[in-house]
Amino acid sequence: MPKASDTLWDLAIAEVEKRENPDNDDDVKPGEVWEKSILFMGNKTGGKTTIILRCLEREESPKPTLALEYTFGRRARRHNTPKDVAHFWELGGGTSLVELIRIPITSHNIRSFAVVLVLDLSKPNELWTTMESLLQVTRSHVNKILTKLEKTNPEVAAEIKQRMWNNLQRDHPDYALVDPFPIPLVIIGSKYDIFHELDSEMRKIISKTLRFVSHYYGASLVFTSKSEALLLKARALINHLAFGYDKSKSVSVDPSKPLFIPAGLDSMSQIGPPPASDSDLGKMHANTPLELWKKVFEKTFPPKSFCDLQDTKDPAQDNQYTEYEVDVMRAQKNQELEQYKRNASKSWKEMDFDSD
Repeated sequence: MPKASDTLWDLAIAEVEKRENPDNDDDVKPGEVWEKSILFMGNKTGGKTTIILRCLEREESPKPTLALEYTFGRRARRHNTPKDVAHFWELGGGTSLVELIRIPITSHNIRSFAVVLVLDLSKPNELWTTMESLLQVTRSHVNKILTKLEKTNPEVAAEIKQRMWNNLQRDHPDYALVDPFPIPLVIIGSKYDIFHELDSEMRKIISKTLRFVSHYYGASLVFTSKSEALLLKARALINHLAFGYDKSKSVSVDPSKPLFIPAGLDSMSQIGPPPASDSDLGKMHANTPLELWKKVFEKTFPPKSFCDLQDTKDPAQDNQYTEYEVDVMRAQKNQELEQYKRNASKSWKEMDFDSD
């Protein structure tokens, strides 16, 4: 309730904050519009664009994401009500462009921001490296924003930190063992159709590891593919983040089937210990449970020594972006550059350097 002493400016600020941070449908008054933002990131060619298009019900063929792309969706909560808005950001390039996350995630929208991490289940040797790199940089950036907010708006910072624990009740047996991600997180294991063809023991290790990581970070986990039924499950989790749709309470933890575990509905006792022998576990030195699971996982799936930057294609060479006049000018400049290099090389060779 507004106080009599509130100025018009106070009321306006309260209104904006209310719109940016509706905790549930009951907090949003009829006629109000809320806005949410979601950043999709993960493996290159992992299916991020396909998932976004399916969530927005767009019949388009996905194209490679070059760097950071933006689109949005609108949904009406009820009949004859204004449509809520969800901003969808997609980070391309795997881990090579992770610093671009600073563009969409800001102190102005941090209260209404969420992250969807898409991991390619058909590439287990890239899985942990991709996940670790992207989540570490994102978490570091979000924590810097929270540190600033603690000085400028401590109430908002405290609210965000408290909300991290909303999915885990205080009486949950794992309350002291987890380290929730500072903003809502969904982990999607894509290309389940290819993953399902892997050896059953390999599938078990990947599934258990992702269950642990998701539970440790307080995240939801879902496996998906191009199958309509699986895409609908992923879409349900994303729509909960984007438009406040009801959160699914169903759970599927059978390793022989696609996993579907909403945040807070798993436990360490159900997941079990890392998939390694007692003797192997005894030889591994780790400071945290996460580090132990990493060592066990990478023992079976050694990380590839690859550099995303080397794999990134030059957009200027991509046929879908050809423009005759620009390409002609670029070719001319390339010739001029090569000529400059040749002339510079000759002049350097001809120089007489003083030995003193």
